[in-house]
Amino acid sequence: METSIVLVVALLGFRALGAFGVGRFASWPVSAAHGLAVMLVMTASAHFVPESVTVMPTHADLVRMVPPFVPFADAVVYLTGVLELMGAVGLIITRTRWSAGIGLIALFVLLLPANIYAALADVPFNGGEASPLWLRIPEQVLYIAVALWGIRSAPRVWPLPLRVGYGTS
Repeated sequence: METSIVLVVALLGFRALGAFGVGRFASWPVSAAHGLAVMLVMTASAHFVPESVTVMPTHADLVRMVPPFVPFADAVVYLTGVLELMGAVGLIITRTRWSAGIGLIALFVLLLPANIYAALADVPFNGGEASPLWLRIPEQVLYIAVALWGIRSAPRVWPLPLRVGYGTS
């Protein structure tokens, strides 16, 4: 739930900057992309936090969320943290926003089984109770929707042109 609050507050904050004349944030989709980037930096940080930290979710919390059928849970948590950080950076760069958004949508879909597993197996998170399934799935849908909204503000190109003969004379 905290992540959704961070997302909404960041989105509204960026849009307020746009309303006060900051040209970069003059549209809702750009503000949505930047708000999602802020949320992703927050969520990605948990992938690298040691278990001794008690003020936020930790790497160990996230490892417990990984379903048993996924091999190398520890490495998968680090990898998804890196992917979230890369996605956040990609969202703030106009040229990479579209491909970053598509990649993040795929990541959010791939992370859904971990959220479902954690809810059904009652995996505690950050020392508290497990988030219920009725909350986890709508949150994932929200993140996918905001990513889709945010990529509307960018050209539909991959970071490098994919043309036949590119770079040849």
